[in-house]
Amino acid sequence: MTRRRATILLHWLVLVLLLLVLASGRETALFTAAFGLSGLAMGALALAFGRMNGPGPKLTGPFRQAHPWLNRGMYLLLVWTSLSTLALSFGAALPGPDTHALLVALVAATALHALFNLWRHMALMDGALHRITPRSLHGML
Repeated sequence: MTRRRATILLHWLVLVLLLLVLASGRETALFTAAFGLSGLAMGALALAFGRMNGPGPKLTGPFRQAHPWLNRGMYLLLVWTSLSTLALSFGAALPGPDTHALLVALVAATALHALFNLWRHMALMDGALHRITPRSLHGML
């Protein structure tokens, strides 16, 4: 599996599992473990190989300057939430915000991330969604 495919798979898998964990109330050990491990895998992939895409040439000004930092922040929030979720499933708690608050914060950050990338794709026409969706869906974008 290529890095691109692994990143795309983990990107969408983490989203689905995040929603399932919140919907199940963290009572389903399978969803909780799968989310935690998938989130850590995505963070490890980014740490080992760097970010898959930069801001793109059409993104300018403060958005361009903020892009790498916001991207790193998303990864940090994902990894911390994944660690917190896994720790809680073993009966431990990490310092800082509780796991539910982290999950809700991650959903909020994910919604902003989605809106930003929809704006990039539609307003800037920079192909942002093509980079993170399977090629089979590109005709619909």
